[in-house]
Amino acid sequence: MRSWLRHHRMAFNSAARKLAAQKSAAFASVLAIGIAISLPLAGYILLEPLRGLLGRVALEPQLTVFMKQSAKRDDADALGRTLRGDVRIGSARLIAKEAALKELASVEGMADVVSVLAINPLPDAYVVRARDTAPESMERLASELQALPGVERVHADSLWARRLASIAAIGRVALMILSTLLGFGLIAVTFNTIRLQILTLRDEIEVSKLLGATDGYIRRPYYYLGVLQGAIGGAIALIIVLTGTYIMNLEVGVLADSYGSSFRLPFPPLADAVSVIVYAGLLGWLGAHLSVSRHLRDIEPS
Repeated sequence: MRSWLRHHRMAFNSAARKLAAQKSAAFASVLAIGIAISLPLAGYILLEPLRGLLGRVALEPQLTVFMKQSAKRDDADALGRTLRGDVRIGSARLIAKEAALKELASVEGMADVVSVLAINPLPDAYVVRARDTAPESMERLASELQALPGVERVHADSLWARRLASIAAIGRVALMILSTLLGFGLIAVTFNTIRLQILTLRDEIEVSKLLGATDGYIRRPYYYLGVLQGAIGGAIALIIVLTGTYIMNLEVGVLADSYGSSFRLPFPPLADAVSVIVYAGLLGWLGAHLSVSRHLRDIEPS
């Protein structure tokens, strides 16, 4: 075990020396990797608040039936009996205008607005859940409910949420595609870096083979070089995204404060940050493995 650990420590130190010796070339490589990884990571940061919003929104299709402002409570009760008696409707829940105003006042930044209102501008409303949630059935039901006495208008509450969910899904697919493409780019950068290292040290590799060095012994430093290059690139990506998020939050905070909100773009959790570095390191290892497997076969002592 000690011998195995000593060999890996020597390989790691050799890889670190190789990376340090490259200087500007190594810096350019890890910077390119960092910028590439930061793009999907930044997209993830921007989509995270949207995912949180969707988690709080029920996407079950429903209709809200708003009554006329002049309607009395008896009119609301009569409409409720009509709705509950319709076999196409699973449930109909009344939201009284007083309860609606109280809920509006509880929204951040709206209490002062509600306090200056002379009258309650909100109407009574029913939240209706249909048994058949097909779009055509929902549209037909909404049209018929619109024609009932005392109804001002009918609104499909879940439509905007469904559109928001579709946008989020498209964003996630785009991020997956972008991450995959940039992952291949990271592998290509590492592949080329290791290739140049192998070609530069061809004579040294031949001598090592003549002295009896195994393929595993020769490969090991290049694997660590790929891992180091990828992991450092991942760390640079995190620095870029954290800095960009902090700068954007300075302006986002001003805008949110003007609406009485405390919203800020989230920073990636520690677990996600570690995952980015590990992911980048694994891609670096894969690029190194492909390059070493391809080019070491061609080097044999003459």
